[in-house]
Amino acid sequence: MFEALMPKEGKYFEFFNAHGELIALGGGALTRLIEALTNGADNAQALVDEIDLLESKADTITHDLVAQLHTAFITPFDRDEMHQLINGMDNILDMIQDVAEATTLYDIRSIPAAAREMTGATERCCQHICAVVKLLHNMKNAPAILKLCHEIVNLESEVDRQLRVAMSRTFREEPDVREVIKLKEIYQLIESVTDRCKDVAGTVESIVLENS
Repeated sequence: MFEALMPKEGKYFEFFNAHGELIALGGGALTRLIEALTNGADNAQALVDEIDLLESKADTITHDLVAQLHTAFITPFDRDEMHQLINGMDNILDMIQDVAEATTLYDIRSIPAAAREMTGATERCCQHICAVVKLLHNMKNAPAILKLCHEIVNLESEVDRQLRVAMSRTFREEPDVREVIKLKEIYQLIESVTDRCKDVAGTVESIVLENS
C-alpha cells in the first residue's frame, strides 16, 4: 500500500540518501579534525574547510527537497514530517560546522584525548543516521530502522556521559581559566551533534510508526 502511493516523479529518497551520506562524511571529517588537534597535526584548517563544503552541499539538497515538496501533489509521507526530517538532518551538519568553526574562533591548537573519544561516538551516530534514511523507502524495513534509532539514542547517552567525565577532568586538571572556557564550549558543541542525531531518530520513529 505504501509503495503504491509513492510519487513516481519524486526524488525524495534520493535527496534523503544524499544528505545522509554527507552527514556520515561530516562525522568522519569531525573525527579527523579532532584527531589532528589531539596529535598536533597541521591540517586542521583543511578539515574545517572540508566540513564547510559538506555543509554547503547539504544546504543545497535541503533547498531542492523543500522546493519539490511545495510543487508535489503526492508525497511518500506527511509533508510536515518530511520538512522536520530534512531540517533535522541539516541541523546535524550545521552543528558539526559549529564545532569546526569554534576550533578556529577559539584558536584551538591542541585538545585532550577526551574530545577524540566523544567524536568517535558522534561519528557512529552520523553513520547510523545515514543508514536509517537509506531504509526509509520501504516500511518493511521498520524493525531495522527502529533498532538503529534505539542505537542512536544509546550513543547520545554515551556522549552525555563522556561530556561529564571530560568536564570533570578539565575542572580538576586545567589551571588556565581561558582554556577551561574554550574546552567547555568545544565539548558541549560536540555533544550537541548527538542531540541533533537523537532528534532525527525521534522524527524517523514517528514516521515509521505512522506508516508501517
